[in-house]
Parts: sequence; structure tokens; C-alpha cells
Amino acid sequence: MTQNIFTPNIANRVWSFVAALALTLALTLPAPAHAGPGAEMYNEFLEKGIIYPDDEWQAYVTEIGERLLAVSPHAGRTYTFVVVDQPIVNAWATPDAYIFVTRGILAFFNNEDELAAVLGHEIGHVVGAHSKRTIARDRLGKILGFLGTFATGSSATYGLANTISTTALAGYRREHELEADEIGTDLILRAGYNPRALLASIQQLRDHDDFQRTVKNAPTIYHGLLGSHPAHNKRLNELVEQSQHLQLVDLPEPEREYYAMLPGLRFGDESATGVVHEGVYYHGALRLKIAFPNGWDVQATSSEVFGREPNGEGTMSARRTSLPTETQTPEEYLTKTLRRDDLENGEEIQAGPYGGYLASIKVPGETPKLRKIAVLYKENGVYVFNGEIKDKGDPVAFEKLFKDMVTSFRPMSADDLRLINKQSIALVEARPGDTYAKLAAKMSIKVNGEETLRVINGHHPRGEPRAGDLIKVIQ
Repeated sequence: MTQNIFTPNIANRVWSFVAALALTLALTLPAPAHAGPGAEMYNEFLEKGIIYPDDEWQAYVTEIGERLLAVSPHAGRTYTFVVVDQPIVNAWATPDAYIFVTRGILAFFNNEDELAAVLGHEIGHVVGAHSKRTIARDRLGKILGFLGTFATGSSATYGLANTISTTALAGYRREHELEADEIGTDLILRAGYNPRALLASIQQLRDHDDFQRTVKNAPTIYHGLLGSHPAHNKRLNELVEQSQHLQLVDLPEPEREYYAMLPGLRFGDESATGVVHEGVYYHGALRLKIAFPNGWDVQATSSEVFGREPNGEGTMSARRTSLPTETQTPEEYLTKTLRRDDLENGEEIQAGPYGGYLASIKVPGETPKLRKIAVLYKENGVYVFNGEIKDKGDPVAFEKLFKDMVTSFRPMSADDLRLINKQSIALVEARPGDTYAKLAAKMSIKVNGEETLRVINGHHPRGEPRAGDLIKVIQ
């Protein structure tokens, strides 16, 4: 039979504080008269299709969460644990007891204890009512809007969405983060997890933070478990060390084998240059898609997508540029910002939710036969389209093809993202002589592949696999 050998010191003091706090909150906080921010967020994510469509992962995270909840002051209350289909590394809680973790964060953990440490920390924020004490409802509404915007691609870039989300979610004060760590440590102890997993999960997320800054030059998101303040670090280490002897005598089995869950876990998004699938160009970072004519050869760089007719007669391209410094209509953008004084046969156009302008460019002589230009506004950027057909092409047919290409411009949906992103976690056993550089050379990720493998395997910044190690790779 499982025995609990907690002694009346650290654990009991923390537990008494938590229980008293929970009782006070239960007596003083009125029940919400309408759906809370977590419910609203969940419903929006469900509507947008960005709840991770894997029943096993959803069940697994819920099983761990419920195990922690059962030994908390909120035992018996309804919590909702959700895996969000986003590549960012993040987890957060709302005051109405919704705990969200992204699929992106799952790839960084090596065992159930580490995931439990993060879930325990987030439960600690709900038990401590930290969101109610630091983030007003209107601010949580903004978070909902930001995350929904990020999910549907109406922000221009990942970087913008990351920056917004970082600002919105990093609302806890240092004392609240430490309090959540204390509550979380107590929960993982009582649930039979290793308290040292708290420090391990912190290190994994700090490595990711360093990887984002030094390798990708990108902002990070996760608000918790990253307290770099020396006093916070010292307190965390003391908390874990002092709790070592308070573990359960007979540790219960983990809910599942963590490594057995990892194969097939979707990882990241497709590359920054985009991909072409059945004639449609998808750009995950810019969250847009464009349909080129059937049979055309379509190529892309980080700034432009370019299509060419098989016989070489016709070409079309699209590129993103910045908004004008003054308010302009799409037509004015062409004539004032791009200084085009050679346009004719212009017309206003609509591409899904985006308005624009399309015109012909006057061509002196007979070569090329026809040149077209168009512009569309999409939130924080302007998209400029060019088309040209040579002397042997059919200008009437080309004009229709060009307009169809421009007006096919759409924001990507969650289903579109899943269609083009085939990358997932796989496990391999390292052989003698294997390095992360060698393993990365076999992957589809061509940018920062070696560093990516290092950080998801806990070997950032310079570690290498050892023969016999089970290594996460991306396929």
C-alpha cells in the first residue's frame, strides 16, 4: 500500500497556506455569471480548429493534470486540460481553471515528471488566483484576441505574434511565480512525481530560451519556471533539496511511458520559404496561400514566390513589402509609393477578406505582349503581384490566369497548416560515431537542424549523443 511520509515542516506549511488561501478565495470570490476567459479561449480555439487533433495526447495531459488536481486544495473542482496545436513553447492558466499547453512544449520534455512539473506550476497559478490578482478581465480578453489572431494567421509574422503573446502572458509578478513553484512542487510530491523534475523542466525551457535568442534571434514566450533572478533560483533549489526526503515511499507508476507517446508528435511548422502542394503555395510563417495556374513551376525564397509557365512564355510573382508611411488606398500605393505612372485598365479587386487594385502596365512595342501588376493589403503588410507574358503567349488567357492567381490569395486555416506540415518527432538509437550534425543531415529541416536536435534532446548548446541513447529526431 502506498504510504505518505510527509513530516510537519515544509510540505505541511505550504499545504496549510494553500488550503487557507483556497478556502478564503472560495468564500470571497463570487461565481462567474458568464463564461470565463479560459472557456472563451477554448471555444475560439475549437472553432478555429487549433485544438491538437490527437486524442491520446489530450487524454494523457488530462490524466496527469487530474492526478495532480486530486492532491490539491481544488480536488473535486472541474479543471480542463488542453493541448493547443501550436509550435510555440508555452503553457498558461486562466482563472476559470483552464490549463493550456502547446504541442510545441511537449517535444522538450523527457519524462512524465517534467510535464507534471509544468502542469503543477500552472495549477499553482489557479490555486493562488494569480491571474485575478494581476491580470484584469479586459487584459485576458486581449490575450484571447492575440492568440486567436495568431492561430488564424491575421498577424503578419510569427515574430509579431510571439512578441504580443509574450507581453500579454508574462503578467505574473516574481512572487507569484515563486508561489506557483512552491504549490507545484508540493503537488508533484503528493502525486508521486520526482521533485527534481521541476529543476529539469526549468533547464529544458531555459535551454530553449537561449536557443531562441542566440540561434534563431527570436523572442520566447513561456512566462513561468524561467525565473533568472538569483534569489528565485536559490529559493527553487532550496525548495527541491529540502523536499527530497518527503517523497512517497512507494511511488505510483507514471500514467504512461512518455517516450512511447513522442513518435508522431507534430513538430514545428514548415520552412520559412513556404511549400507548394498541388499548385498551391503555402507560407506558414506569413500564414497565407496563393493558387498558381495548374502545371506551372513554382519556386520560393524567404521574400518572394515565383511561378513560370512550362513553355516559359508567362511568369507571375508575389512579394511582401511594408505598409506606406501615410494612409493610402491600394491604387494610391501603386501610383504614389511605387511611383507607377504607366498604368491602364485598372480595377478594384477583392481577394477573400482583402481589398486591392489590379492594372495593366503600358508596354512600349510588342515585347512583352502584356504586363500586369496588383496590390493587396493584409494587416501589417502589402503584397505586390507582377505578371508578364511574352510575344507567343495568349494575352486574354493570361490576363484571366493572373487575376485568378491574385484573387486566390487567402489566410491559411489550421487544416492548411496540418496539410503542409508533415514534420513529427521520431526516436532513433544513437550509434557509435553519431553526431547531431550527421543526424540533422538526414532530416527535412535544413536551417538550424543540428541546433534544434541538440535543444530538444537536452544537449544544448554543445552536447552530442552517446552510443545507445534514445534520441529524438524530426522526420
